[in-house]
Amino acid sequence: MVKVRALFFAYNKQTCFRFPDIDLEAGRNLLVLGESGIGKTTLLHLLAGLLWPKSGSVEVMGTVLHEMSLAKLDRFRGRHIGLVFQRPHFVLALSLAENLALVQYLAGKQQDKNRISEVLDSLGIRHKLHEKPYRLSQGEQQRAAIALAVVNNPRLILADEPTSSLDDKNCMKVAALLKEQASATGAQLIIITHDQRLKAQFQNTLIL
Repeated sequence: MVKVRALFFAYNKQTCFRFPDIDLEAGRNLLVLGESGIGKTTLLHLLAGLLWPKSGSVEVMGTVLHEMSLAKLDRFRGRHIGLVFQRPHFVLALSLAENLALVQYLAGKQQDKNRISEVLDSLGIRHKLHEKPYRLSQGEQQRAAIALAVVNNPRLILADEPTSSLDDKNCMKVAALLKEQASATGAQLIIITHDQRLKAQFQNTLIL
């Protein structure tokens, strides 16, 4: 379902990255480990279609991302790829429910209040439905970020350093939540991180 072939990206002549091939079958998750500066976030952005490779390809669900127009790619990403960034991205003026409704709208979907409530309930923050994101605790913001990623039932969830600022207990909680959400929606999960604590949580690990 996720295939990476001969992937190369360069910001300039001094900063360029070659990534190993990936062939991740449906139903399998992947942990990508690497130290700072090795290109982890660049790889995640390439997998999400947020960056264009200089050469090589990224294929998701049989679709080569860089062969689509920007408009089609935006729609494809909104419908099929969920992103959990290192720092949560919210529209601070909107409530949590409104942020989730916006994610549905941007993917070209009808607002589904039941789905929003269902996702927040599964993450234990349904009671924060009408709160502004800046009023949430760090742990609640992390869960809300996961909600943003999974509300549209994506086929692929990409997480960038989701546990880097968490203690051991909360690190394991967030990893478990991501795996639970992926399983619940039938999605594949790829976590890209330097956090060695997650190795025991994944059968498939790629070292950059």
